[in-house]
Amino acid sequence: MKCPYCGFAQDRVVDSRESKEADAIRRRRECERCQKRFTTYERIDEIPYMVVKKDGRRERFERHKVLSGLLLACRKRPFTPDNLEAIVDEAETFLIDSPERERTTSEIGELIMNRLKAIDTVAYIRFASVYRDFTDVREFKEELERLLTAKDQTAKRRTTEPPREPSHREAPTRKPQRRQP
Repeated sequence: MKCPYCGFAQDRVVDSRESKEADAIRRRRECERCQKRFTTYERIDEIPYMVVKKDGRRERFERHKVLSGLLLACRKRPFTPDNLEAIVDEAETFLIDSPERERTTSEIGELIMNRLKAIDTVAYIRFASVYRDFTDVREFKEELERLLTAKDQTAKRRTTEPPREPSHREAPTRKPQRRQP
């Protein structure tokens, strides 16, 4: 720490304590050259998590915005608040795990849409229509067709796959036997 009076870089800490708000550490220092005392404050540098918008702007991540978008998409659908919180938690964790402390809105939006698609296709379509900014019915129809095609392919795979034999580690499934009176 440079002395504000003489610019010397060597000092000693005379006193150290928390600030009244407990958000910083106050240190009294004494310059080793001129013996004048000065005060420094140390604070935790909180760098917010950021989202990069489609137009390149950066905004602070706001959990409540994601949750309000999900609430609209899932209105009158079979979702519990815990389901929605879990999706928002996953999006927030995805952002926190980023080494740059930021993600694009498209990365976060795709993550949310994939979760919704696996749980409820109506909620997915509602969210996608706002997120992808559908401008006309044609775009809406194309997304529905993609969903139906994917659903048909999944159903076709299930019907063409041979039944799986249980491995030696799996317990064979048995039908419950009815008890005789």
